[in-house]
Amino acid sequence: MSAIFPKWTNQLPVKVIIGAVVTGSVVTVGAWYYLTPKYARVGYQPVQPVPFSHAVHAGQLGIDCRYCHNGVERSWYANIPASSKCMNCHNQVLKNDPRLELVRESAQSGQPIPWVQIHRVPDFVYFNHAVHVDRGISCVECHGRVDQMDEVYQVKPLSMTFCLNCHRHPEKHLRPLDKITDLAWKPASPAAQEAFGRKAMKEWKVQSLQTCSTCHR
Repeated sequence: MSAIFPKWTNQLPVKVIIGAVVTGSVVTVGAWYYLTPKYARVGYQPVQPVPFSHAVHAGQLGIDCRYCHNGVERSWYANIPASSKCMNCHNQVLKNDPRLELVRESAQSGQPIPWVQIHRVPDFVYFNHAVHVDRGISCVECHGRVDQMDEVYQVKPLSMTFCLNCHRHPEKHLRPLDKITDLAWKPASPAAQEAFGRKAMKEWKVQSLQTCSTCHR
């Protein structure tokens, strides 16, 4: 008497169980990875190799964000400056301070300082800094008042909901281009903000993009 089912089906339950375990493990690891503080949790503040204070440099001294992050207006990412740029000032200012030993070594050797990245979106998300900065979106919209932080930490969730809230109503977030790095700037009133925003959207051809392909390419 011939079998109703072929012999290979005897192993089917085991294969299904193994497949379910593997799939579950991959999903769990992926979710765990992308939901760590580096990606989604407000307040993420790693220990950096050098105690760099944005409150001193950008706040007290008023150094423009673009002095260090000089590629932000023409690149998709905000670059970290080379140690040689730090030494433009620190070859005279605090030139023997032990806290800057790693900076001096890096400038001499050419070996980059191993800064820990704080703000990051998942690999399946495309974000272009230049497109936003060149169309009136200030650094403060995503990074908060960095000029008041002794140690930088993540202020905004950088989630899809967060991005869409801005993309639905960009007129509420646009500002004059000369105020992009003035993190303390505020519009005169909500009405003034909306009037400027609508005018800027028309003149700068800013669109309210909400399709999936806008960010997922």
